[in-house]
Amino acid sequence: MNLNKVDLNLFVVFDAIYTEANLTRAGQIVGITQPAVSNALARLRETFNDPLFVRTAQGMVPTPMAQNIIGPVRNALQQLRISVQESRTFNPAQANKTYRISMTDLTEAMVLPLLFQRLRRMAPNVNIESMLARRRDTTKELAAGRLDFAVDAPLNTDPQVRHVKLLEDRYVCAMRQGHPLAKDKISLDEYMGLTHIHISSRRSGLGHVDLALGRMGIQRKIALRSQHYLMATTVLQNTDMAMTVPERFARRNGLHYIPLPLKDMAPLETHLYWHESTDQDPANRWMREQIIEICQQIAAQDKQPEPA
Repeated sequence: MNLNKVDLNLFVVFDAIYTEANLTRAGQIVGITQPAVSNALARLRETFNDPLFVRTAQGMVPTPMAQNIIGPVRNALQQLRISVQESRTFNPAQANKTYRISMTDLTEAMVLPLLFQRLRRMAPNVNIESMLARRRDTTKELAAGRLDFAVDAPLNTDPQVRHVKLLEDRYVCAMRQGHPLAKDKISLDEYMGLTHIHISSRRSGLGHVDLALGRMGIQRKIALRSQHYLMATTVLQNTDMAMTVPERFARRNGLHYIPLPLKDMAPLETHLYWHESTDQDPANRWMREQIIEICQQIAAQDKQPEPA
């Protein structure tokens, strides 16, 4: 294998095929035709003396050789991008950049207002695009550079995805002020007698509280399943339904909340994720620092006693 004269553009194509598992889509990402992608793959196969990708019903599946080299290839490409596009320092006051972040509406409501106050002051030409990527796609989106960050619960990610814990919160049972059960404690029977709202970005599947109840052999009544926390607050204010939510959300939205009548209910953790290929990127590092500092500010505010 002789890499001394390999066209670096071939590795761009290699990364696109690995990410998309499809030659046509890889070509669209790179901006070349499907025959040109096939030609590039043929040259790579000759260079590495390995098929690199095997065509299956699920798409182009990487061989062990391809899996071994994807990390170094992505790191090298990212370093080239940094060298060409940016200096080794990042000046937020002069930067003209858009960051793409995957987060839920709950995280948006907590983080984005504070983040934008800071950006307007420190980096007026820096923009944010927030969307919610599917969890199973997070690693691929970060690796391909289509996402800069993801803010989410702990994920089963690739070892090449870095993360840091931002916040931790306990789950509580939330309801409207004046609800018949709006008191200091609630029994398990009372909790199970409530009609519940369940929030999930997925079309189906159980939440943490449902898994805990399932281990006890019981199941709560879910009358409304929704993607959005903020919408559910309006429903709660006008019904006697209940919702199991992070305490921080219930407090910030003026809901009455009670500790859950469940033992060993793990707290909710929120983590910040980024790809290791951007770990040393000054622009990425600067934004990470802003998000981390804002979450530290949120946590500090929540520790302050509520006014009497």
